[in-house]
Formats: sequence, structure tokens, C-alpha cells
Amino acid sequence: MTTSAHRWELRRRNHKCLGVLTAVVFGMAGLAYASVPLYRIFCQVTGYGGTTQQAASVPGVEVERIITVRFDSNVSPTLPWHFAPAQPLVEVKVGESGLAFFTARNLSDTSITGTAVFNVTPLKVGKYFNKIDCFCFTEQILAPGQEMDMPVSFFVDPTIMNDINMGEIKTITLSYTFLRAESEEEKNAALWKNSYEDPVGWMAALSGGLPAPDKFAMES
Repeated sequence: MTTSAHRWELRRRNHKCLGVLTAVVFGMAGLAYASVPLYRIFCQVTGYGGTTQQAASVPGVEVERIITVRFDSNVSPTLPWHFAPAQPLVEVKVGESGLAFFTARNLSDTSITGTAVFNVTPLKVGKYFNKIDCFCFTEQILAPGQEMDMPVSFFVDPTIMNDINMGEIKTITLSYTFLRAESEEEKNAALWKNSYEDPVGWMAALSGGLPAPDKFAMES
């Protein structure tokens, strides 16, 4: 093989290799994005990892069993907000609508958008803890120095009474972590950066392989 032919063959192989690697990266991106909604659906159906449920209204059935719901709050170090529950706990009957408030205040001199992540403990009770309305359903924007009361309404599903593994549950802790919301440009930049530096960890994070919200040490 002549020198020019050898160089041409090397270039052809390099281009082929680059094409394969590019296809792998895009394939991983597609797989990761597809896995996100599937993972969320799985968590919502099973209550995995303390994932709570969402309901349109209370079931209309109350049971004479009292559950104490405690509240926990955390804030990401990158978010200059104060965030805390307005009350340490509430007591509700199973099936009864409960209402609690959290207070958030922007400590910075610029408007900031935050987003809250959440879970409940014990983790196994997630599939029975239902939110009717919550500030965590949407991003929250606070102007400089602005303070806002943020409500959450909820109930414990009466079907918990039929689960023998829930007989000892007397207290549930609802935990939130507020994170600084990223712009679309920041999200895309982080996505591609992580896909090249740590594709395995990147896919795990996108699919939900992150610490529980109360472990973010700051994601509530």
C-alpha cells in the first residue's frame, strides 16, 4: 500500500470511528430522555423513593386514625433564599384534607426563579400521600427581598388502612428542597458537558438516580 493510500485509509477509519461515537452519544441522549418520564411514572405509581401522588380532590372518606405530618425544608447553596415551614407539624385523619404553609424570602438584590423537589419519609408511605395543590408543581419567582407564603394541601389515602405494612405509621415527614432553576441555555450546556465527561453518571441522574431530596443538603 502506498503512503497516500495508507493515509486515506486512516482518515476513512477515523471518520468512521467518529461517526460511530457520535451516534452513541446521541443514542444515549435519546435513551436518557426516554427514561425520565418512564422513571417518573414508575415512582408515582409505586411511591418509590418517597415519591408522593397527585390528586384532584380528597376521596370523601375519613378514618378515625390520626397521622402526624411533619415538615422539613432545605435550600441549595446556590439559591440565596430563606425557606422554612410556617408550622412544624399538623395532625390529620386518614382521608382528611390537610393544609400547611411554607415561607420563602429572596435574600438577594435580583429576581430569582426557584423550583422545589420533595419526598416523604418513611419512603414506603409515598404511594399513599397525595397532594391536591402545591407550590412545588410550578417554578416560583421571587423579586429582590420579596417574601411569599406557599401553601400545600394534601391527604393520606384511606387505602393505607388495607396495607398491613403501614400499620405502624403514625408520623410522616414531608421534605422540600428549593433549587435555583436553570435557564434552558444552562440546562442544555450542562446536559452536553455531562454527556461527554461522565455519560454513565449523566444517564443515571437524568433517569432519577439522584439522592433523595432531603439528602441534597442544600435539593426542600
